[in-house]
Amino acid sequence: MTTMIPVGETQTVYVADLVRPISPLNDLRALWRIYRILCRWRPDIVHTHMAKAGAIGRLAALAYNRTAGRRHPARLIHTYHGHVFEGYFEARRTRIFLAVERWLARHTDVLIAISPRVRHDLLETYAIAREAQVRVVPLGFNLDRLAAIDAHDRTRARADLEIPDRAIVVTTVGRLTAIKQHGLFLDMASRLGSRSDRFVFLIVGDGELRDDLERRAGELGLASSVRFLGWRGDLDRVYGATDVFALTSRNEGTPVALIEAMAAEVASVSTDVGGVRDVITGPGIGLLVPFGDADMLAEAVMRFADAPALRVEVGRRARAAVLERFHLDRLVADMTGVYNLLAPMASAR
Repeated sequence: MTTMIPVGETQTVYVADLVRPISPLNDLRALWRIYRILCRWRPDIVHTHMAKAGAIGRLAALAYNRTAGRRHPARLIHTYHGHVFEGYFEARRTRIFLAVERWLARHTDVLIAISPRVRHDLLETYAIAREAQVRVVPLGFNLDRLAAIDAHDRTRARADLEIPDRAIVVTTVGRLTAIKQHGLFLDMASRLGSRSDRFVFLIVGDGELRDDLERRAGELGLASSVRFLGWRGDLDRVYGATDVFALTSRNEGTPVALIEAMAAEVASVSTDVGGVRDVITGPGIGLLVPFGDADMLAEAVMRFADAPALRVEVGRRARAAVLERFHLDRLVADMTGVYNLLAPMASAR
């Protein structure tokens, strides 16, 4: 949520009732709390993110515009960081989400898609938005720490993580949940492990599927080669120790972990889903394979494993590509332009 606060000043309010699971009582409390915040702040612009938070935030903003803010209603912006219309829920719940999103979109001034693929889905695949509403603003990150990783950092990272010099480290980073398809990562690891004992597999993240995935790794005979590292605050060390990054998701908006790995100069392989193709735009900066094909994933990883010079060159080009397109400075400039366009309109209403 954004409000026009004097330059150099920020205010942050934590809404404890706004939780991830659908919880009618908590959701109503969160809506009321956000509405009261809007009445106090009287913003020119309300900018929401994510599916559930975006819905509750916009409902609160619409209520504010009809009541306390009716003389100077706030302009509404919502950013789609992907969507929940494919691969997350069963068909009935997906239809409900689509209906809600279409209604909310009619009452939102600007819809931001974080990639051309997400824009296409909003306009063509799911018919949620009008073309005039949608602007593509790719995500931006502070990638400086990852962009600074060099050969010395890589040597130290592998020593810190107790990884043998001869090992080929294949890493994935993400929440251990169904949409990320870590089972597919393990199937790929099984194929690679049967071909060579050089491989070490790092799974970084946590979630409700951790116990199942650890059990599955044992069943596949991978207990000694797969390491579940949990959540880490030192991703620069993890990426520094990595030879190949692998993303096996069923769906992605903009794949943050993939961008991070590329900024760390790591050769990457990903399933060709969602907005991934907007990040890996060609084979010179990474490899794409069809979703669900563990054999092709293994072959793509093996291609990098067998060619150290290729890994280095692809990593170098990948770093240059994402620093140009996904750095935080570019995001700030893009969003400043959107806000400056809307703020005068809000003030004049």
